[in-house]
Amino acid sequence: MTEKEARKELMRRAVEIDPTVHVGKDGLKDSLYEEIDTQLKKNRLIKIKVLSNTDSTSGEAAETIAAATDSVVVDVRGSVIILTDRRTWTSLSQKKF
Repeated sequence: MTEKEARKELMRRAVEIDPTVHVGKDGLKDSLYEEIDTQLKKNRLIKIKVLSNTDSTSGEAAETIAAATDSVVVDVRGSVIILTDRRTWTSLSQKKF
């Protein structure tokens, strides 16, 4: 499976889930990174909602969060970020049919 196909598969799965983490006026802090890391270990695919009163844009927040939690940004649309853990991304990207 190519990276494009893996991204498409994860986007299909993400349609059914709701945002479980909200980035608000407090911004990106260590406690937020810990929560995201915990949820990624549990669910492997999560949505993050970036609220309008935060200092950074969704794209900037996505890159910062991915670097801090060693995860992969699947997609950023509007104010919603879809993240997956690196293990899931690697297994889907290397899968052969």
